[in-house]
Amino acid sequence: MTLPLPSPDACEHSACLVAEIGREITQSKGWISFARFMELALYAPGLGYYAAGARKFGAAGDFVTAPEMTALFGRSLARQVAQIMEASAPIILEVGAGSGRLAADLLQALEAQGQLPMHYLILDLSADLRERQKATLATAVPHLLPRVQWLDSLPDQFSGVVLANELLDAMPAHVVAWREDGIFERGVSLDGKGCFMWNERPASGALLTVADEIGRQCTLPPGFESEISLANRAWAAEWGHRLTTGALLLLDYGFPRREYYHQQRGRGTLMCHYRHHSHPDPFYLPGLQDVTVHVDFTAIIAAAHGTGLELLGYTSQGQFLLNCGILDLLAAGITSTPDYIRATGAVNKLVMPHEMGELFKVIAIGRGIDNSLLGFRQGDQSRRL
Repeated sequence: MTLPLPSPDACEHSACLVAEIGREITQSKGWISFARFMELALYAPGLGYYAAGARKFGAAGDFVTAPEMTALFGRSLARQVAQIMEASAPIILEVGAGSGRLAADLLQALEAQGQLPMHYLILDLSADLRERQKATLATAVPHLLPRVQWLDSLPDQFSGVVLANELLDAMPAHVVAWREDGIFERGVSLDGKGCFMWNERPASGALLTVADEIGRQCTLPPGFESEISLANRAWAAEWGHRLTTGALLLLDYGFPRREYYHQQRGRGTLMCHYRHHSHPDPFYLPGLQDVTVHVDFTAIIAAAHGTGLELLGYTSQGQFLLNCGILDLLAAGITSTPDYIRATGAVNKLVMPHEMGELFKVIAIGRGIDNSLLGFRQGDQSRRL
């Protein structure tokens, strides 16, 4: 694996995080779950990938998200957001707002539609990203900043739209192996040189219960390895206690359960992103790379349904954006200009099946509103869950 070399300062930063994780492994009798490793690698205060100051989004970062590609993504999404607000409350809560680009594009589009929210709430635990979001919004929509508020935790009660783009894939996940002699959790230990290594122990507790259920449902063969995110399930279920009226609109890459745990995907979906390179080694330069797993959307709706929420729609990102009129918005631009040409390329990447259009999915889960949402009027795939 040949990847770009980081600067000496970046290497020192990674070494500090490696030492911190190593200390926790030692204090935990030589083993931590991969979920805990992933949590530290991404969110350790001052050191984790999302908690430190390295640039993550866009051409200068490690990956490009949909809002960074074109404002047409946010403008299309605004049409669906407006419909949900009209049926619930004029409030948006974006969880994990990245650079703030999506928030800026949504506010601009909703203002143009005459459907501005009373409040735009952002929940992001990264102090660095909060500052970046504030700077983005101050540049793009300075007159709307009074409507924006940053939260430190989920609200006790909420009505409106909960929006999360590429949030679930960055929540910590356990790694599980189905062996001939039982179900094992793959965790992290230190080798003789103090380097991270995989180390298995029998799965137990809630993880064993979920893994056993998945193994029986999907008829997994011995040797199959994959991920289970208990954090995803807990987060989705929690909204059943907090959402009064409205909907969660979640966009991420993933599959229904039977596709997620398909026998052809026998080594799971764990993937890392560093300087626009993707690779499967989570132990490479901790703190300098993103660590992700795909989303089991069946698990998300099952957890939410268990606390009283209902499925309002599920489809591919491409179909969702087409339903929301992204092509009409593109056609409204002035053709044959550099901006139009760039926008056309971005839209193609967002909607085409061989690009982001099929791998990325959109799921809507809610309470107290009907299920005739704009983004799912054609091509709804809820039956696949």
